[in-house]
Amino acid sequence: MSERVTFTSKNGDTVGAALGLPAGNGKAPAVVVVQEWWGLNPQIEGIVDRFAAEGFVALAPDLYRGVVAKDATQANQMMTDLDGARALADLEGAAAYLREHPRGNGKVGITGFCMGGAYTLASACFIRGLACAVPFYGIPPRADYAKVDVPILFHVAQHDGWVSPAKADEVVKAVRSHGGSIELELYDADHAFMNERRPEVHNPAAAALAWERTVAFLREHTS
Repeated sequence: MSERVTFTSKNGDTVGAALGLPAGNGKAPAVVVVQEWWGLNPQIEGIVDRFAAEGFVALAPDLYRGVVAKDATQANQMMTDLDGARALADLEGAAAYLREHPRGNGKVGITGFCMGGAYTLASACFIRGLACAVPFYGIPPRADYAKVDVPILFHVAQHDGWVSPAKADEVVKAVRSHGGSIELELYDADHAFMNERRPEVHNPAAAALAWERTVAFLREHTS
């Protein structure tokens, strides 16, 4: 089970987080897990635990500073109010924390879902020293894809009304136009298909395939 820890943001803030450690005492690859718009809730803590079980040191920063949304209206407001620069500073601090963690091998990937997927893509442009990025169905409103210097695996649902395959294709073209490496995987599913706590959108088959691909991609680039 994950434990609660704190780390220092790039801007100097103290940030809470959920940390999951793999079994044993050996060095392991690491991954930053970026929350959905709901906050650092049991769903994201569960993802941290799953990565730890796969052999990763996993850290999910609490970008909302202890608040978890009760409904979609509150979640949308919290996402809108979130200071993007502060969030990226938190993620940069999280990556630095994992890079220096005694169980880490020094290599850090990043993944995230919905809002977290958008910040994962933004991190691939903004944060230096990452090993790879795996965004799930999220696109930042502004990003300089010329600055992407890590391989990206982008998961998108074919029936997503927010992050459509057409919008995802635009990201792929932008990244590749600057020489960046990005793979796009499409799924016969809806937005948030990875969230097993939301049965109305969860797609077990798509989620299992995306998870398998994510773990393989992270291992390839962080081991």
